[in-house]
Amino acid sequence: MRLFAALLLCLALPAHADGFISRLLNKPVPGGVAVVQLGSGAQAPTARYQGKPVLVVKEEGRDWIAIVGIPLGTQLGRQQIEVSDGRKLAFNVGPRTYREQHIKLANTRQVNPLPEDLKRIDRELAEQTRAYRNFSPGTPSNLLFDKPVNGPLSSPFGLRRFFNGEERNPHSGLDFAVGAGTPIKAPAAGKVVLIGNYFFNGKTVFVDHGQGLISMFCHMSKVDVKLGQQLSRGGVVGRVGATGRATGPHMHWNISLNDVRVDPAIFIGAYKP
Repeated sequence: MRLFAALLLCLALPAHADGFISRLLNKPVPGGVAVVQLGSGAQAPTARYQGKPVLVVKEEGRDWIAIVGIPLGTQLGRQQIEVSDGRKLAFNVGPRTYREQHIKLANTRQVNPLPEDLKRIDRELAEQTRAYRNFSPGTPSNLLFDKPVNGPLSSPFGLRRFFNGEERNPHSGLDFAVGAGTPIKAPAAGKVVLIGNYFFNGKTVFVDHGQGLISMFCHMSKVDVKLGQQLSRGGVVGRVGATGRATGPHMHWNISLNDVRVDPAIFIGAYKP
């Protein structure tokens, strides 16, 4: 009888139960993350999505997995990655609805920049794009991230944003409602790869956590790190502020994977479909 019960239990279990990282991160929607099983092997395979390298790690006691950032504009349905051994592995992108956000700005140049502003914006965009495309070889210290600040979430990722009634780019990060001067802490270990003071983002820091996993913190009042500095998990990056295009102090945090901005809520276990 006990043997029969044990057999029934085994039959009831899935043939391949996902590990912790897969359960945490696999949110295959536009602006989300897909976790793709790559199989076992002594050496880590490499993989690419839309021509860009993706993060590959090994789940503890399990197979290698690719962790893929999915652009907000991705069509629903079948997508695929290319693996170094020649395989093409598919995943499906499902639907997600993003809300609208209407913001009133007193500084109309932050909505319709002047020609001289546009030159600055283009230069700054190119600089930040290069930082997002960093792909260092190290494995991230942790994938269940710490919150950079302790405070309630305010504006979520992916909002369709309207400034003074005019639609602009969707919200590319996650906002926390915390006061000016609050310390911002690194959610995982990493290297500071860019520091700037930008037209839209204000005082900004990029931290490379490894293999194309990048955190960006902006609108800061103060930067407490130097370019090239190695940060431990929990190290102070800077202080919350309202520099750049901001209506008040808050902490704005972007996460990028394979040069794709994805929902940071996924990495702190706060994702809501």
